[in-house]
Formats: sequence, structure tokens, C-alpha cells
Amino acid sequence: MRILPSLISSVVLIFGSLLRADDILVKNGETVAFMGDSITAQGAATPGGYVRLVASGLAAQGVEITVIPAGISGHKSNQMLARLEQDVLSKKPTWMTLSCGVNDVWHGANGVPLEDYKKNITEILDRCQKAGVKVVVLTSTQIQLPVTNANNVKLADYNAFLRDIAKTRNLPLADLNADMLAEQDALKAAGIQRSLTVDGVHMSIYGNLMMAKGVLKAFGLSDRQLKVTEAKWADVPETVQISPKIKLSLKEMNALESYATGQKKSADTLVNELAAAAVKSALDRAAAR
Repeated sequence: MRILPSLISSVVLIFGSLLRADDILVKNGETVAFMGDSITAQGAATPGGYVRLVASGLAAQGVEITVIPAGISGHKSNQMLARLEQDVLSKKPTWMTLSCGVNDVWHGANGVPLEDYKKNITEILDRCQKAGVKVVVLTSTQIQLPVTNANNVKLADYNAFLRDIAKTRNLPLADLNADMLAEQDALKAAGIQRSLTVDGVHMSIYGNLMMAKGVLKAFGLSDRQLKVTEAKWADVPETVQISPKIKLSLKEMNALESYATGQKKSADTLVNELAAAAVKSALDRAAAR
């Protein structure tokens, strides 16, 4: 009978889907706090920020979460520790993502030495564990280019500690620094002129996508689930802001970038050239009147 194989296939698909959903660590209705610095603050401010992309990515898998934004510009590990109770623990989230390290290094003499950083991060994790808050550890993204500059070399020791403590405590790890390196290598190999940051530190839409995918992988999403999520992200309107008045969906931005690549330019360069040409045309028309 042909019905039986069809029925078996349907059952396998249904239960396979359920099993994949069960693999996602964060569950429907849970609350997730996002602790961090300006990268996290900006990541919660727009639909194209990594915090909001994580939330919409989980929603695409049927997991609706409540987001607690806890990113503050310029903050380092000592400041995050000082405000942990007020900004996170008092709100009783189920989860917290921890993004900390860029400013500890980038601020130089006003930063936080490695040994002090280790103590601060350890205490943050201890307090979260005591409060019953589960933590996803994020390695710190790059501090400008090249990746071999002094800040990135110094940051490597901070990230090594984060990897070690996540492994020791069996905590989910989003190795965003490694993901960023891999993404940059892939772009270079493909000949695509794309920056993951807007200033060497803070994320562009593509950097936010890279971060969001890293966090979602740490939460347990499979490659197949991420592809479904990325397809849904592409159609969200006004995800990408390339000027105060120009906001595009990711699909539109990708089309713009593809055209710019064909012109051997970056998307930013192309937009600036088009804007300059439009202004000049308007001035010429005004002068001809």
C-alpha cells in the first residue's frame, strides 16, 4: 500500500521537527537578558541589531522570548559586574548572554587588566549561577583591523579565558571572534567588498547577522534552522539603514551590494556616489532656471 510509506514519511518529518525544536536550549515564553557594551546596546536598538535578530530568529522556530536589553556604551567587566543585579538579576531572566571584553582592552590604560577581568567575569558567572540564570558566553569581536594589531593580539588572551571558562563550566559558547575571522576570510576569497563593522568595532548589518547566527548556534539551532531563519530575515523591511532616510530590507541591500560588486565598489561607495550625483543634478537644474 502506498499510503503506509507516505504516512511513515509524514510521521518522521513531524517527529524530526519536534526533536529539532527540542534541541533549542531556550524555550517558548522564556526571558533572555543581553548584557554588554555599545555593540549590544546598538544590537537592541533596531530590527537589524543582533539582539533583535536573535529574538526574531528564535521566533522563526516557534520560540517567542522576552528581551531584556542590558548593553551600555563604553562599559567594561567591572561596570557590568557592578550593575548585574539591577540590570539583569533583579528582572529574573531565564538566560543571559554575556558580551564583554572589547572595552576592557580597547580603553588601554583605562581598561581592565586580564587578571582583574578574569575575576570580574568569574564573579558575574557565579552570581548568575546562584540566581539560577543560565549564561551563554560570547567571545569578543575584533578591535579594528588588521587582526594582527596590538589590541587584537591582547584581546586573544581575554577570549582564550572566555573559551576556557565556558568549557570548564559547561556553558554554551558563541565564539564570535572566530566566526568573524571565518566570515572575513570567506568574503575575501569570494572577492566581496563588505565590512562587518561601520567603524572597525561596531557592527554593520552584516556584522549583526554574523553575531546573531553565532548566538543562535550557541542556543542550539542547526544549520538547516539557520537557513530558514536567514530567509525570513531577508524580507523584513527597513532592517538596513544606510542613511537617515534610506532603509532597506536585507534582500534589497544584498541586491545593491551585488550591483556595487559588479562595479568593483563597496555598497557604501556606490550610495555616496549616487547621492553626490543626485545633489549635483539638482543644483544644475536649479542653476538652469
